[in-house]
Amino acid sequence: MKAVRVTGPSTLEIADLPAPDPGDQVLIKPITVGVCGTDVKVFTGAIPVDYPRILGHEVIGEVVAAPTASAFKAGDRVLLDPASSCGHCDLCERGRPHLCRNAGLMGREIDGVFAEYVLAPASAVLAVPDTISAKASGLLQVLGTCVHALTSVTLVPGQVVAVIGLGVAGQLMVQLLKDHGVTVVGITRSEWKRDLAARNGATVVAAPDDAESALAELTAGRGPDLVIEAVGYEKTLAQSIELVGIGGEVIVFGTLTGGSEGLPYYQLYYKELTLYNPRAALFGDYAAGIELAASGRLALESIVTHELTLDEAARAFDLVHDPSSLKVLMHV
Repeated sequence: MKAVRVTGPSTLEIADLPAPDPGDQVLIKPITVGVCGTDVKVFTGAIPVDYPRILGHEVIGEVVAAPTASAFKAGDRVLLDPASSCGHCDLCERGRPHLCRNAGLMGREIDGVFAEYVLAPASAVLAVPDTISAKASGLLQVLGTCVHALTSVTLVPGQVVAVIGLGVAGQLMVQLLKDHGVTVVGITRSEWKRDLAARNGATVVAAPDDAESALAELTAGRGPDLVIEAVGYEKTLAQSIELVGIGGEVIVFGTLTGGSEGLPYYQLYYKELTLYNPRAALFGDYAAGIELAASGRLALESIVTHELTLDEAARAFDLVHDPSSLKVLMHV
């Protein structure tokens, strides 16, 4: 089978490998795979892995074979929960397998989904209805993580929520928040991404330098009840803390790995803020995302900007951080 794997930092190969033996697992033929920032970090070596490693963890595929005891049969269209868990550590036993102490992620600790065939336990497989288009289905894995992030807070219709960063996750957050009936303010430097967010549910959009005044006007100076940081920089987290109102909440969705300037720590105290740091998703979050997508209430296709083939993996990785791109998909 054909597979895209990394053999060293920033070194890709299209390998010809034996097809896996399904055993007691579900054998899946990927149809569409998505490229995200984690994949790029594995590719560049910023996230170390054992080489060679088949990349990727976002996949929609078709079942080729399944154990007779499973709920799946050949031809079923499915999504995979790409994280493994041990089932017996303290976090698993507390119902938090996404934080498992012995966890692994496809494309990182174990081989991933950028291949013509993939194996997964039946417990990690979710059915995807035909009512979700092929293009929209490529957003389902990311959608599940956004759904998970919003379970941290209680959303009330009419409250004001700001989203800083309107990349793939930020655009999904705008749509999910709008579906909850809240007033959404989308913040980014990119004019075309602001326009997309406005078309998909943001009441107000603003550049970062204009965000404070836009939010003050919308909230009579109180500031938003919730700010979602969807960039992953210390600077944008600091801005989230500055913008959110007294007694407010901040969801740190972007993955921050360090910084040098520091945060407005006094504001954390003075405003008595609550910060949430959601990670990954639970199986039920993916199921909820699939249900939402199937309802037709989300404009998922509008977030996809590039569709390539598996042979174009190198270009797909380049496009992830290109200013002209949002979601980059590859068809297998």
